[in-house]
Amino acid sequence: MTIKPIKTESDYRLALKRLEEIFDAAIGTEESDEADVLGLLVDEHEKKHFPIEPPDPIEAIKIRMEDMHLKQVDLVEAIGGKSRVSEILNRKRKLTVEMIRELTNKLNISPRVLIKDYKLTL
Repeated sequence: MTIKPIKTESDYRLALKRLEEIFDAAIGTEESDEADVLGLLVDEHEKKHFPIEPPDPIEAIKIRMEDMHLKQVDLVEAIGGKSRVSEILNRKRKLTVEMIRELTNKLNISPRVLIKDYKLTL
């Protein structure tokens, strides 16, 4: 097993290719150990060079609604009225602190995500 740091795009592509070759190696084998180490190196490289930005508060709400199979009407209690839910999800109105508290509990979304600023569409 020869593993080296991923420093270039070529190194990255080679690591991905090798990882694909040994991905299903039996646990406890040398190839399995190599896959574990390569996986960590690839993960760190991707975090550094291809960061994924977290969604803005409204996208986070919509994603969680989809995950939980919720409709807008299901947020009425947390946000306060059908029209208010629509205004929030259509970016016509900002979330309030109370809405953030309620949505945190109902949707299990971190308040840190919900307090981020986002643009309204007027």
